[in-house]
Amino acid sequence: VQLQASGGGLVQSGGSRRLSCVASGKIYSISSMGWYRQAPGKPRELVALVTSGDREQYADFAKGRFTISGDFARNMVYLQMNNLRPEDTAAYYCNLEGRERSYYGPQNYWGQGTQVTVSS
Repeated sequence: VQLQASGGGLVQSGGSRRLSCVASGKIYSISSMGWYRQAPGKPRELVALVTSGDREQYADFAKGRFTISGDFARNMVYLQMNNLRPEDTAAYYCNLEGRERSYYGPQNYWGQGTQVTVSS
């Protein structure tokens, strides 16, 4: 399973950015897709995720500013980020939890990071 993230870039404080991620390869089922981020010198942290049952989970810093949406029929997940702040600057990673076969256990897959830089 491969994940391809896109949409990162440079944005001014208060601006918006929309990240997209598409998964390809052998995917039998998806339990969840989500976004994590990692700033230099800091651990990777959850931003938001959405489950196959349409349950959404957000980090506190994302609530009210970021919106996650999933299109699991197309193996895609999006992250709409509004009112961006300099502290949102990080590499954003797409994550998929799912199975390649019905008899496989769930696995976590990661895409390459897409850099979001918010200037003050």
